[in-house]
Amino acid sequence: MNSRTILITGASSGVGRATAKHFAAEGWNVIATLRDPSKCDLNGDNVLVLALDVTEPASITRALDQAIARFRRIDVLVNNAGYGQYGIFEAVPPEKIQAEFDVNVFGLMNVTRAVLPHFRANGGGLVINVSSGAGLYTLPMISVYCASKFAVEGFSEALAYELASQNITVKIVEPHGGVTDTSFNTRAQRDNAVDPALADYAGFITQARSAFDSMVAARSISAEDVAWTIMEAASDGSRQLRYLVGHDARNFIKAKRELSDQEYVDFMRSHFIGVAKPEQS
Repeated sequence: MNSRTILITGASSGVGRATAKHFAAEGWNVIATLRDPSKCDLNGDNVLVLALDVTEPASITRALDQAIARFRRIDVLVNNAGYGQYGIFEAVPPEKIQAEFDVNVFGLMNVTRAVLPHFRANGGGLVINVSSGAGLYTLPMISVYCASKFAVEGFSEALAYELASQNITVKIVEPHGGVTDTSFNTRAQRDNAVDPALADYAGFITQARSAFDSMVAARSISAEDVAWTIMEAASDGSRQLRYLVGHDARNFIKAKRELSDQEYVDFMRSHFIGVAKPEQS
């Protein structure tokens, strides 16, 4: 067996599945976790498929115990499980907001908390958190998802400082611009929050959807592209924090990095609510 072992959450499809396949092909020991193992088609002597629900600490503990019993140690944790809640904020029920944070933020924290004692006992380890461009810049109609990914970004950056003292590295992989071959957007569209009573937003929603359609047309990265970037982050031996993967076709990241704060906000507004007008004195 390869001496290095990786645990991946959300391995049923998309980025998680592609990452598990990629690492297994490269000879790593792979612990592919998901809520329902019957939905996973991964196999091999170096692959262990386990049930793990990031929102249930007991499920996480069981999976870790089984993984360590099989491979003796875990070297890399990839927190990939997550989903996107779409819809105007006023239309999103509180329970949907809670569910978004339960998976994307608290679930990520649950798994990380459970793995850290094992990493400290081993004298080190690597945590890779899969974030999003929506953790770097915001977009309308996905405010709840953006909030969850901004939380992941802030948590990861602060945690990286703490864990460096324990020889544990934290990295963030940030797909942006959209990933073409995952079920993420299918689920997000299915769970899109709509409230017919909020007719005041109709004009804005129409314009924003038109902007989103142009973004979708520009998508050009795949789950495999993200998996390759995760492999780079896991293998390059650096302390680099962020790894971007995608094409900044709309210049959102460039604008965020290079413009003043107000110039950036005006630039983003121009995509969704028309060109910003100067304030009247």
